[in-house]
Formats: sequence, C-alpha cells, structure tokens
Amino acid sequence: MAQLHLLGLPRIGPDRELKWALEKYWRGDISAEALIEVGHTLRLAAWQHQADLGADLITVGDFSWYDGILDHSLMFNLIPRRFREGPSLKGFASYFALARGHQDGSRKLGPSPMLKWFDTNYHYLAPELDADSHPQLDATALLEQVGEARTLGRPVKVVLVGPVTLLWLSRAEGGTDPERLRHLEALTTCYAELLENLHTAGVAWVQLDEPALCTDLPESWRSAYERTYQRLGSSPVPLILATYFDGLRENMTLALQLPVAAVHIDLVRSPSQLATALDRLGPNKILSLGVIDGRNIWRADLNKLLATLEPVHERLGDRLWLSTSCSLLHVPYRVDRENTLPDFLRHGLAFAEEKQAELALLKAALNQPRDTTIEDQLASAASAVDTLLSHPERNHSPTRTKLRNISAEDRQRTETHAERKRLQQRTLKLPLLPTTTIGSFPQDQAIRQARKALRDGAISYDDYRARMADAITDTIRAQEALGLDVLVHGEPERTDMVEYFGERIEGFETTRHGWVQSYGSRCVKPPIIYGDCRRRTGLTLDWMAIARAATDKPLKGMLTGPVTLIAWSFVREDIPMAAVADQLALCLREEIEDLEALGITIAQVDEPALRELLPLRKSDQPTYMDWAIAAFRLATAGAHASTQIHTHMCYSQFSDIMPNIKALDADVITIEAARGELALVHDLRNAGYTADVGPGIYDIHTPLVPTQTELQFRLAEILQYLPADQVWVNPDCGLKTRSWAEVKPALQAMVAAARAQREALTEKTRQKGVAEKV
Repeated sequence: MAQLHLLGLPRIGPDRELKWALEKYWRGDISAEALIEVGHTLRLAAWQHQADLGADLITVGDFSWYDGILDHSLMFNLIPRRFREGPSLKGFASYFALARGHQDGSRKLGPSPMLKWFDTNYHYLAPELDADSHPQLDATALLEQVGEARTLGRPVKVVLVGPVTLLWLSRAEGGTDPERLRHLEALTTCYAELLENLHTAGVAWVQLDEPALCTDLPESWRSAYERTYQRLGSSPVPLILATYFDGLRENMTLALQLPVAAVHIDLVRSPSQLATALDRLGPNKILSLGVIDGRNIWRADLNKLLATLEPVHERLGDRLWLSTSCSLLHVPYRVDRENTLPDFLRHGLAFAEEKQAELALLKAALNQPRDTTIEDQLASAASAVDTLLSHPERNHSPTRTKLRNISAEDRQRTETHAERKRLQQRTLKLPLLPTTTIGSFPQDQAIRQARKALRDGAISYDDYRARMADAITDTIRAQEALGLDVLVHGEPERTDMVEYFGERIEGFETTRHGWVQSYGSRCVKPPIIYGDCRRRTGLTLDWMAIARAATDKPLKGMLTGPVTLIAWSFVREDIPMAAVADQLALCLREEIEDLEALGITIAQVDEPALRELLPLRKSDQPTYMDWAIAAFRLATAGAHASTQIHTHMCYSQFSDIMPNIKALDADVITIEAARGELALVHDLRNAGYTADVGPGIYDIHTPLVPTQTELQFRLAEILQYLPADQVWVNPDCGLKTRSWAEVKPALQAMVAAARAQREALTEKTRQKGVAEKV
C-alpha cells in the first residue's frame, strides 16, 4: 500500500499567531514562557492535523522560532566568531541575537547573513564558519519536540537539513569550498550522534533534506555526499534523503546509490525524472514522489496524477510514498476562509490543508477500490480545474494583441547611460553622494487602523484617502527635515509591494488570509495571477500627485518590476512566465508615462527577485534571463532620457549575474548589501559596472541603529572601490518594518555621514588643485 508523509508544514499559524507572539516578546509584552506556549500549541495542531489526515508518519522538526537553518547553526554550535568572543548569551537571547543582532554597551554585533533559500522568497540565516569553528551537538530543543509529538501515539519522522546542504549554504572565511568542507567530518560526527539520540527517543524515520543535490555540484561536493552518507548509512534509524526544487539529473545515480532507505524526488519541478528513478532504484529502496506542488496554490489534476501513479504503485507497492514536492512552508494554510474570492477561482485553489487532502485522496484511490465517494471527489476536483482553465479572463483579446505588437525597439532606450546621466543631472541637480531611501517608511498603528477600517466598511474611501494624504505629507516633511536629497512618498497605502499592485491590475486577485512566512516574523500575502494582466487605472498616480504637491525636491515614483510581481505572487501555469512578465511590463510602462506627465522624473522599478527566480541549473539560466531582462526593459525603455530609472535588488549572490544586471540598463541600482561585507561592491567594480550604485550602508532588518561614525567608515570603504560620482547613499531596503524611533536617528546618521564624506572629498580636491598650482 502507498504511504503518505509530509516534508514540512507552515509554522506561523493560520492567523499568524507566531508572528504576533514573537513581536510581543521582542517588545517585552509577553514572557518567554508565553512565547513557548504559543509554539507548543501550533506544533500540536499541526501534528494532530496530520494524524487526522491519516498520514503514516508525523513530521517533527519543521517548526522554527525564526529560521530552520539558524536552528541547525545553534544545534551544531556553528556560532559566528563575533558571538563566540562576545557576551555570554543563553536561550532565546542567544537565538535572537544571531537573528536580529545584539548591542552590548557600545559594541554592536551584527546578525547572521540573510540569503534566499534556493529559488524561493524564503530567507535563511547562513551559518558562518571560520578556522576555529568546532561543531558540537546540542539537540535538547529538538528532542523536546519529539517527546511532545510522541504523546499522540503515532510514528514520528524528524526532518533535518542534511549535513552537506547545510555546509553548501554556509559562509566561510575566505569563501572557498575547501574552507567549508573542512568542517564536514566533525559535522557528520554530530549528525551520527544525533541519529543515535533520535533512535533512542523512539523516532521511526529521519528525513535529511539535501536540495543541493538538485544544483550543479562540483566534484568535491559529490564526493562529500559519498563520504558523508557512507558514514550515516549505518544509522539505527532509517533515513529518507529528500531532494526538491529541481530534478536530480546527473546526480540521480549518486542519490539512489547512497545507503539510505528512501529517496524523495520532486515530480512537480521535474516530472521527467520519474522514469530514470524507477530504472535505477534498488530492489529494496523506497521511492517518495513529490506529486503535489508545495510552492503554488493551484488545485492538482488528480486523474492525471493517478494515471502516472497507478503503474508505479503496481510496481513498487508499499515502497511508494506520496508527498508534496517540497515543504508546504511556501503556501498559506487553507482556502475555505477566502470567502471574498470569486467561486471559479476559489474552487480551483489548494492551500496547505487542501494539498494534504489531495494527497489523502490519491492514497485512497491507489490503495482501495474506487467507491462512489472517491469517484465523486475526483470528479469534483476535475470539474473545478476545468472551470478555472476555461474562464474568459484567461484569454483577454486586447491584451494578447498588445503582446503580439511589441517590437525590439520597445525594449531599447535610445540614449546611452552616460548621455542620460548628463540630461538627468541637468534637471535634478543632485549633489555628490546623493542620499535617498528605498521607498517605504514606517507604518504606525494609525495607518494600519485606517486600512482595516476601510476594509471593514467603517470609513469611506474619501476618509481613508484623506488619512493617507496626511501620512504622505508628514513623510515628505520628515524627509525634508532629515535633509534627504531624493524623496519618496513613503507608501502608507501599501500593505505589501506586490499585493498593492495585485489589487490594481486586472488578472490578479488578492486573499484575506493567504499569509506566507518570508523570514522571522515577516509575512507576506502573495496575490494570485489567474488571468491576462492589464492596468485597470493609474497604479500610483493619486498618491504621487499628493506627494508632488507637497515638495519641490526630486521625488521618486515607486513601482514593483514585472519579474518580482511574478516571483512574489502565485502565478498561473497555463502560459509561459515570459508572456505574463510582458503583460505586467506593459502595465508599468503606461504608469511611468503617466508619472512623467505629473512631473516625476525618477521612477524606481524594483526587481529584488531577479536573482531569486534564476533556475538552479546553469543550463536553464540563459533562457530565464533573456525574458526577465526583456520584460524589465519593456517596462522602462519608454521613459524619456531625462527620466532616471532606478531599480532595487534584495539579498542574493549577484556575482554570477553581473552581465545581466548591466543588461537591465538602469540608471541607478540600489542593492541590499549591508550584511554582505562589501562583496557586491567588489563584484560591481570587477564587472566594470558604470551605472550609478547605491550599496545599502546599513541593515534595516535589525533594530540596531547605526551611528554616523559607523556609516562614514562604511561609506569610505565603498569609495575605495567605486568612484564618488557613481555612488548613492541609502539604507539597504525599505523602512516599513522599522519604527520612526529607529528610522529617524538612522537616517540622520546616514545623511550626516554622506555630507561629511562630501566635505572630505571637496577638501581633497581643493588641496590637489593647490598642489598642482604650486
């Protein structure tokens, strides 16, 4: 009989209970004991749901207070040097210090680097390794969770990130593979000890997540897998090796020959690998198939899946396990609360709970005779999928005509960057090292309450608009008082940089409760792209008109780019992503033209997800980059030469896509670089990047407030690698999640640092001139 298990579940709670508890704890409003109780309640609910579903194993270890990789760093003592040598911190104090930074008197300890989890919008905190790192095991927290789960009386499966992937995701001093792999033997010893402890605790299975096997692995890392699993293969508890986010390809034989009891493969991202896996699967090895999409929210075609699974089940019997493609961390909790969505769409969706039900139905259909109940459920699912696919909004004729009429010239600005820069400076008259922000400013309780009151019908739209206008004007005044050179309207009307646009573009729908964790307590509510996209009306014009009337200083219009709108939405799958991107690009192109008519000659088209969507395999990357760059250029190339196009990018390794960043042909790029130790600045210089750059000089994802001295030192470091007339000064991301009490002193310090550096450069130029005259 086919078995059912889950790779992992969402952990923030259906109503974001974990988010609210974390933020109350950080503010000092609740105790550690109260926070612990919230976590216990959420875990118990997840385990009970799996038991009620009929899962053959209860998954433990997928819960985290902030980030699962951070949990592993602490469990295996992969503590950064600055914290090992710093103050002695215990429990939550140590945990959240690594996540959010720590201030000990005048000494500030920065948090661990934050990077994207493969090609998702989830952020993980990278372990930091050095020559003195000494892996040691402390599995107290995990074993406590195992004890909690076993009270349900069901077999328990513990999920861990595998040791090789954990090192693959780590940062090491020097940054080379040997410097990371030198810790593998000691880390493997810790894993072996942990497996013994889990066996003693009564764990039935251990899932070791190794998504690095779905990347282009150098030979040294392939060898690392062989060495590591030869040692772990003698574990007293059976192991399932879980791979996802792509196919195994050339690593298929390697994965299937490792001495583990079961292997999981992702059939959503790579359905073609099933045949190879079946051909190479050993006679006693279990094959787990990820057949339900763990990253998108569309209902599955269950009849099609059964046509694939039935011969596999006949061949493998109880050696066939069913699961989602990856953890359900990336999707919301359940659809049934979304009563504002149109029926045709709501019935075509499957969130985490519905996906688990789909798995249960597949299991029943494979393991027992097809009775009336099963047949009716399958027919209902098929009808819902067909209704969605045939909806008229999926094929909007005027939009399709616009797409067919796009020419190569529509994607090309006619002037070079140097020519545009001269024209833009003539209009903007910006000083050396101009200061700006990335876009959003803090949203206080009054703003959130106004938005909720509008949603609940307690106030009229005119009242809401008046409140937002006051917030925009106040933000403009605050920026003027701080002395910033390029202002923004502050985005008080936006819940999220993608959801906001989803509410204003045809072909999108937004949910009420579709929250997904991005990192820590930060949650996003991705909109749903279900149909052809076109601009309903001005996307930002009302708000930008208010801001334009409030100041004479240079003002940026804030737009989210086409690739990021796709990446941070749940996107339709019936047409190529490239076509969706071009539809969105046309919406943004029209908006930029209207912003210019308002007298706004700076437009920031954010693409923080450009690197995120990059396929894991190098052979797949050129095709993606071709359409992603083409869409950005379609959105921006219609701007006048005197209009300055900015873009912003988030945490990622950019060194391998520098030519693509240059090909965007933006006038200014701001980068989330504050936790990157200037690595991106080096990459930009080495790539010969000549457009203007704003490397974020302080990290907004931590409550630590930088001083002028710190920022002036960092700015001086940047100027060692980039010429001053190429550099902008800005935070590394939007300020929405911070408080005004944190933002104002940080921006004061930033502006003061930029002015001091300008004065130093001016004095240096003056002295050089005097010397030349002498």
